[in-house]
Amino acid sequence: MSELKESLFSKKVHAGNRTYFFDVKESVDGDKYIVMSESKKISENNFEHHKIMIFQEDLDKFANGLTEAIRFIQGTVK
Repeated sequence: MSELKESLFSKKVHAGNRTYFFDVKESVDGDKYIVMSESKKISENNFEHHKIMIFQEDLDKFANGLTEAIRFIQGTVK
């Protein structure tokens, strides 16, 4: 697997007892991708972490699916 470079962009979002991170990274091959992470406090000193990576070639499909799910929750799509 290719060695990964540092984040090109990073955004942290606090939401209750969860924190979400959105990081744009670039592989040494020049391929950009997004790493979405969630950190959830489960006890005083313990956190649960989850990550998902969305690759550049999948961004449009991912964004379309996420937008549709959000619209459904908001009641604008049935």
